Amino acid sequence: MTDMTSLIIEPAAAPIFDRRAFILANTELTAPPMLPEVRLHLATEVTPLWEATETTLAAVNLPPPYWAFAWPGGQAVARHVLDVPELVAGKRVLDFAAGSGMVAIAAAKAGAVEVVAVEIDDFAAMVVGLNAEANEVAVRVVCDDIVGLPLPDIDVILAGDICYEKPMAERVIGWLRGLARNGVLVIIGDPGRAYVPKTGLDALAKFAVPTSLDLEDREVRDTVVWRLLGD
Repeated sequence: MTDMTSLIIEPAAAPIFDRRAFILANTELTAPPMLPEVRLHLATEVTPLWEATETTLAAVNLPPPYWAFAWPGGQAVARHVLDVPELVAGKRVLDFAAGSGMVAIAAAKAGAVEVVAVEIDDFAAMVVGLNAEANEVAVRVVCDDIVGLPLPDIDVILAGDICYEKPMAERVIGWLRGLARNGVLVIIGDPGRAYVPKTGLDALAKFAVPTSLDLEDREVRDTVVWRLLGD
């Protein structure tokens, strides 16, 4: 009798998608408009990267490449941190929804004793590591959903452009307010998104951030850096 186990054909292994190579092939190491001190792997053109991502999406479940753009809220927070380094110097800092990691990198350059960048997208988490390496700073990357968790080892939370979707804004802002009530300094940057809170904010700085018409509806976004209050 034929041994049937000998007739089993193992499926071909799925091709390994080289995320690092994809990043390097579709971005350039360049400085965002507001941050000449920082170099990031960014898309110089929006459409080619988006098309490349869509081509790969079905095969490897690649999320939209938000990590490849220096969004105005993040640029404003990073600029303010570099301009006022005492906000983070000697402190433990968390960059929430880090994207490219530019805010985390700015905090490290401004003298934070420890910097953690948090992302739910493991592709973005890799980008943060590459960008930290390019800027020769130490950033610990965490790829997880931490909303709702206490953060006893963090003094400052920085977040840029987190109020563009209602469900996310409501969930995140409520959590951040709770942390602010417990003594964490929470700073957010917002360029006038629809779901930024209307109350419980203290303005720290305002910047006119150059933007691309491929991403925004205007060439300059007036962006405010806010301290989020606990009440």
